[in-house]
Parts: sequence; C-alpha cells; structure tokens
Amino acid sequence: MTASAAEPRGEDVAEGEHTAYLPIDGAKRKAVLRQSLSVGIATGAYGISFGALGVAAGLTTLQTVALSVLLFSGGSQFAVVGILGAGGTGSAAVATSTLLGLRNGLYALQTSRILQVHGLRRLLAAHVTIDESTAVSVGQDDRRAGRLGFWVTGLTVFAFWNAMTLVGALVGNALGDPQRWGLDAAAAAAFTALLWPRLRSRDAAATMVLAIAVALLTSPLLPVGVPVILTVLAAVVVGLSGGGRHESPLPQDVP
Repeated sequence: MTASAAEPRGEDVAEGEHTAYLPIDGAKRKAVLRQSLSVGIATGAYGISFGALGVAAGLTTLQTVALSVLLFSGGSQFAVVGILGAGGTGSAAVATSTLLGLRNGLYALQTSRILQVHGLRRLLAAHVTIDESTAVSVGQDDRRAGRLGFWVTGLTVFAFWNAMTLVGALVGNALGDPQRWGLDAAAAAAFTALLWPRLRSRDAAATMVLAIAVALLTSPLLPVGVPVILTVLAAVVVGLSGGGRHESPLPQDVP
C-alpha cells in the first residue's frame, strides 16, 4: 500500500517530504498493523447490527448491502435505517445522513496532507476516509506510519463491515427484533468508545453536554431525525466559537 513503485533508499533520500517514502522499520510497522487491524476488525464486526436493523426497517437484503457498500459511513447508515424504521420520511433520512457525512470531508482536509494520492487511489482514499481510518492515521508520529495506518484500517473496516452487513441482513429474521439483543446500541457504544479519549479538554466536554441537552429537549417535540441535525449544528457552533484554538496534530514530517 505504498504511494510509489520505487522507494528511495539511504542517502538518496533527502529530509522533508521524501522521507515519507522510506520503508517503515519492523517494530513500528508491526505496531501500526496491530493497531489498524484491531480497530478495523472490532469496528467491522458490528456491521451485523446494521444488516439486521436494515432489514428490520423494511429494506431488502440487496438494498441493505448496497447502502453499506456505497455509503460506507456507519453514523449515516444507522441514521437512514433508524429514521426509516421509526416512520420518518425519506427526505429526513437523506438530510440527516448527508449532514452527518459532512464530517468525512473535514477528515479529508487532514488525511489528504498525509496521503498525497491522486487518480483512482484518491477516489478510493475518499471512500474509506472514516472516523477510524482518520483517527489511526493522524495518531501516528510520521507520514509513513500514518499512510500505512490509514489504508490498513480503512480497507479492513470496509471488508469486515460489508461482510458482517450481509450476515446481519441474512440472519436478521432469525435474530428477531435487533433491540432484543442490544444490536441497536452497538454503533452508539462504538462511537462513545472512539469519542471518550477526546473529551479531556473543557471545550470537548462542553460540546458533549450541549449536544446531549439539545437531543433530550428536542427529541420529544420534533420529527425523527431533526434532533440529530440540531445537535450537529450545536456542535459546529461551539467549534467555530473556539476560534480554531485546538488543531489536531499532524505527523511531524508533513510540510
């Protein structure tokens, strides 16, 4: 998963951007692979919940799998089936899904500087730019490790997520009501686990409290899906009011 067919070696490689193409040492490579595969498999596994919820919401197996393959954004996918399953309109489902998916575009602003890919590889990178691949990528200390972490995490999640979506859709009827097994809480639990380490700052905690308050106050009063949009807008307002004081770190060899 390298970005260059011929990798510069030794003294032929200058400091700066070209260091991104040097091979990663064995120990670091193993550590990145271990982290990426662990995150990818764990995240992909709860795709079975989406598959079961998709057919429970009235989608066919083919529609459920197609939504998973083409949309490939857990939060947006669960929003669609959740709203449709609760009797919400298709327009509300699309609007909520689109708004939730906007965060992936923000992720791309960070990952594009690390990956620096073009053509078909850029399209593939855009499709697997999700919470998990971004978190693993920007969490590395250099661009080489960031690239490896991004691709392994993103492709592993894609493979396992879609495989488990198919399993969930096929056995959905046998499982019965997904809520009986707590499968509807799987996505929320996963996002909470991903979010929790980021709540150490005062701004992040304030954003969380505001989003929860907005959701609790508006859910009984507004149509399904609208409270989600309002909580996202509230979080955006808090983020903008912070003035960009807390920027996510990038790997150190990114110019």
